[in-house]
Amino acid sequence: MDTAQAPSAEPLGERSLLIVDDDRPFLTRLARAMESRGYTVRTAESVADGVSAIESDPPAFAVIDMRLGDGNGLEVITKLKERRPDSRGVILTGYGNIATAVTAVKLGAFDYLAKPADADEVHAALMALSNGRAAPPDNPMSADRVRWEHIQRVYELCGRNVSETARRLNMHRRTLQRILAKRAPR
Repeated sequence: MDTAQAPSAEPLGERSLLIVDDDRPFLTRLARAMESRGYTVRTAESVADGVSAIESDPPAFAVIDMRLGDGNGLEVITKLKERRPDSRGVILTGYGNIATAVTAVKLGAFDYLAKPADADEVHAALMALSNGRAAPPDNPMSADRVRWEHIQRVYELCGRNVSETARRLNMHRRTLQRILAKRAPR
């Protein structure tokens, strides 16, 4: 066996990649960056287009935004794992929280990255060793940022209703309003 053909973290040794994101400038930049890293890239801007691309030719790898205009990126990762169980999918989102990450992994995502993720982070996640774990991030979110992201996610799920969000988070409404008025911590 040639050393170039040593056991690979890549499904079936191929580098086909589907990127699904409705942020066109980000999608274009990431597609170019991943092509320069040796991937054969296809793109989609919606859940429907992503599912259609997977049905026609399931890729070895996928990078899927969580929130898309016509639905949830978890639908795309579910379809990918049905059609190609050996594939590796990474979920990207601006709303990083533990519950969503757990759901994404249970549905078959290989990793979960908070936006804005750069091409190096995406490539590292896709090529992570087969032990099922990616390397720890060089610059992880602070505990304050994780808390802020969680509050933002619950706020969005409550339809941006401050009173309902405060009730569900078991916090005073005015405290929540002060938190929501501040910028995101680093």
